[in-house]
Amino acid sequence: MNEHLPHPKYRKDIDGLRAIAILSVVGFHAAPGRIPGGFIGVDVFFVISGFLISSIIFKGLETNSFSFVEFYSRRIKRIFPALLIVLLACFTIGWFALLADEYKQLGKHIAGGAGFVSNLLLWNESGYFDNVAETKPLLHLWSLGIEEQFYIAWPLLLWFAWKWRINFVAITLVIILISFALNIYKVSADTVSAFYSPQTRFWELMVGALLAYVTLYKKSLVSNKSYVINALTLVGVVLIATGIFIINKESVFPGWWAVLPIAGTALIIFGGVKAWINRVVLSNRVLVWIGLISFPLYLWHWPLLSFLRILQSGEVPQIERIYAVLVSFVLAWLTYKLIERPIRFGNHGEIKTKILLVLMIVIGCVGYTCYLQGGFKLRATQPQAVNKGDIGHYQFFDYLSKKYSLCTPINIQKDAGSWNGYARCYQSEKDKPKQIAIIGDSHAEHLFPGLAEALVGTNVVIYGKGGLPLSSNKEFEKIFNYVISDDHITTIILSANWSAKVNTGSKDVLGVELSETVSKLAKANKVVYIIDDVPSFSFEPNKCKYAGRLWQENSCVQDIGAYQQQLQVYLPMLKTVEEKNKNVKVVQISDSLCDKEHCSMAKDGVLFYRDNNHLNVDGSRYMGRLIVERNPELR
Repeated sequence: MNEHLPHPKYRKDIDGLRAIAILSVVGFHAAPGRIPGGFIGVDVFFVISGFLISSIIFKGLETNSFSFVEFYSRRIKRIFPALLIVLLACFTIGWFALLADEYKQLGKHIAGGAGFVSNLLLWNESGYFDNVAETKPLLHLWSLGIEEQFYIAWPLLLWFAWKWRINFVAITLVIILISFALNIYKVSADTVSAFYSPQTRFWELMVGALLAYVTLYKKSLVSNKSYVINALTLVGVVLIATGIFIINKESVFPGWWAVLPIAGTALIIFGGVKAWINRVVLSNRVLVWIGLISFPLYLWHWPLLSFLRILQSGEVPQIERIYAVLVSFVLAWLTYKLIERPIRFGNHGEIKTKILLVLMIVIGCVGYTCYLQGGFKLRATQPQAVNKGDIGHYQFFDYLSKKYSLCTPINIQKDAGSWNGYARCYQSEKDKPKQIAIIGDSHAEHLFPGLAEALVGTNVVIYGKGGLPLSSNKEFEKIFNYVISDDHITTIILSANWSAKVNTGSKDVLGVELSETVSKLAKANKVVYIIDDVPSFSFEPNKCKYAGRLWQENSCVQDIGAYQQQLQVYLPMLKTVEEKNKNVKVVQISDSLCDKEHCSMAKDGVLFYRDNNHLNVDGSRYMGRLIVERNPELR
């Protein structure tokens, strides 16, 4: 194959700019609180890519030397070697570290990465800044997908424009305006779409394309006055720095915010090699070296951080994230030195291209097979973990909102308040008189679906608030007045996160107030059940559900000592209230999750918790059945 497609003149400062871009991205992923807008480094890459690629195409078309075969051959040798290694590494680590559903998703993402459509797959899954996104080792390939889609569309469009003598500047400006307008429209209508869609991102690469045309053919627009180019470059640096430290994951991005990194990058490149910042700062040896390994560094850093988060089932300590970044630098340098450069340069270019293409197709097929096979469930290394049970409050409240009716009357429903848009007052039977009322905080709330299902035909209602269920608590005043006045409600169940709430006040005072509450309910002929509480754990439930990955041990259990201390905070007080009031019964559910030595989050392979102290739906069902079995008079 003849290598005659012209290269743009090498500029050290552009590699230095690449270094700034990759350092900001890595910094955001490793320490998002300190570099809140570091993700805009990807936008810097987009402008650089558009500039360099368009420079090659423009010069090739001008000299009649442009070849699609050679162009894409260069792209393959530039991108495929490092990408293949990273995809293979992720597939291998995933075999040992991931559960079947996670490995299935990884297989899909490997296929998407190999086919350069990762952005389109992720578009339909979740947002880039969602917590779940942090457990996707190939999340970062979305940007590569957009670049490759640009590499397919833009050369064809330029070739047709050149053939039909359509003005390059006109077509570039039209695409920039349309794409930018779509970005502004989409970012308010559908932020995830605006983030991942090539249509809303192409303008960023096209700014680089326009810049390439200006620097090649409109040199008269480039000032030779040093103070002008230095001023432009300085403005560019300020714009990028402002974006890195002002923009954050809560910003509506890209939208107008994307103008900061795009304009800043364009001004720095436009400043050229004569600008002081470009000549002295960006061209220094350290930044140039980082810029040279920026592509493999981008590919390596995120999978390492993501797998760390998966393996630790939660937040990774800062020091471990730093170590992961250092390892990614080493892997990036080795990839660049031993794989990327030898393949990209040297002889036998045509054979290298064909081999790389075949290997990418193979790895894509392997990933897709993993997806079709459900993550190879029969793997010998498949972790033996809890196989059922949701984690997260949203799943719990979604279940409540879809299965049960909002409580009545409306003024009590509103008084119960809400959590992140979800109501905190439901009843199990829509049109029947209410018979059993559960009153308390979120620890009363998590008993509701289980009791409702265990008491089919009985209208159970939950009144959830934030504090202790005391008639003296102004927060619950309207609720207690209502249940006392409703003669159909014969049974009251009080429950709360007693240990946490009692710790904030005097046990004696709270005991007196609880007795007064019970006395008021007794005068209204209400039977009262006080539920003690489930154990609180020192770890999150994902460490239980996903235990068994590589070196991890099962983390579902905790020494019973912690729970015994928890019980001692409040149980004697509850027992005293029971002894003083004949209409009260204290129901202990603690023994169902604990033996003589340990307490567990799970039972018979089913996870019962959605965080370290709240039951999920499965846990609620278990507790609901247990409470009714031990207190059959509730039926």
